[in-house]
Amino acid sequence: MSDVVWRPEDDSKIRPPLQEGQVYRPDILNVIETTLDGLSRELRALSLDIHDHPELKFEEKYAHDAYTAFMEKHGFTVTKNYLLETAWVATYTHGQGGRVLGVNSEMDALPGIGHACGHNLIGISGAAVALAAKATMERLNIDGKVVLLGTPAEEGGFGKVILYEKGAYDEMDVCLMCHPAPGPRHSISLSGCLAISRITVEYQGHTAHAGLSPWEGQNALDAAVLAYNNVSLLRQQIKPTHRVHGIFEGKDWAPNIIPDHAIMQWFVRAPTTSEMEDTRKRVISCFEAAALASGCKVQVTIVSVGNEIRQNRALGDELADVVLKRYGAIDYDWGIKSASTDFGSISYLMPGLHPGFSIPTIPDGGNHTTGFTEAARSEISHDACLVVSKALAAVGMRVLTDEAFLQKVKDTFEEDKKLRV
Repeated sequence: MSDVVWRPEDDSKIRPPLQEGQVYRPDILNVIETTLDGLSRELRALSLDIHDHPELKFEEKYAHDAYTAFMEKHGFTVTKNYLLETAWVATYTHGQGGRVLGVNSEMDALPGIGHACGHNLIGISGAAVALAAKATMERLNIDGKVVLLGTPAEEGGFGKVILYEKGAYDEMDVCLMCHPAPGPRHSISLSGCLAISRITVEYQGHTAHAGLSPWEGQNALDAAVLAYNNVSLLRQQIKPTHRVHGIFEGKDWAPNIIPDHAIMQWFVRAPTTSEMEDTRKRVISCFEAAALASGCKVQVTIVSVGNEIRQNRALGDELADVVLKRYGAIDYDWGIKSASTDFGSISYLMPGLHPGFSIPTIPDGGNHTTGFTEAARSEISHDACLVVSKALAAVGMRVLTDEAFLQKVKDTFEEDKKLRV
């Protein structure tokens, strides 16, 4: 597998062979490519600026100001602090009526390791798609509207879900975005992601002097350790596509005091929401068993649920057609297949597409590592980001110009609802 992954030392000029044939509306794609090639330096400067100023979920004030200034400069109508303090929306309308293309730009970084999930690239990709759509609508006199939504707190805050519930996605016909990850050279991935549930577990015991009279206590830390070990044993009996992982939290702990309070934060993931729910039941039993064994009380809170990505087949097929004929390779195994995103929940609610795109990474330098932080600022990664942005813009413009295609997208979305288990 490591031989397949794109490494920094690999020659980026070597590309997969392209398929023969013509894409939909080559005149549209020509405007998209010319526009983004011309904006490449500006977009890279924005990406590096965001990368140099990492901010955690719901704290993306620098990114909010940088993106809104950039989009205003390029002729978009911008609403700052849109429904959430660090969310924003940039819109452009051409002509009368028409359809509405939605695009997402993420902004948040990770604690301690900065933009180790490449949200600086995701953010500029959203801007690039919106700018390419605007230029094409102006140049070719295409009616419609593009809505670029700056979405906070993908890393555990479910920012997109909050914005959806507040109506931010209401007028969009479709929504597009992308995500960097390790993978084969010049490949764009149509894999999905895992459904996820976050669980908070709180154990309440009783303090005692750990040397003088430990028998008088109920050890909440022991309960948490038991729970952790129970889950570790459970992993042998769950499917290899499922993921369960958690951490300890506590305060006022000391080695000479029996801890009376411990908190654990857990994620349970699986390829579908229903599979995740089944595994979650077994994980909760591990927590309850630990409470029984330690004599502590336990409170289990399901904090949030995020669905798996349901890639719209019609949108995905169109993306694949553009990529295979103009840019590179398509795969269904890489991307963020074993991770999770709040866009999964959006794809349950409306037609959406969220391809991954490969960037060069060092061994053991995938998402959420310091190696990926560095990878997300390389020039080759920027070029790969522009390629997927061009392809996404082409898909978006077909939504705006081909009524039959949009109907197919909507029909595919309704058909997919029947397949969810």
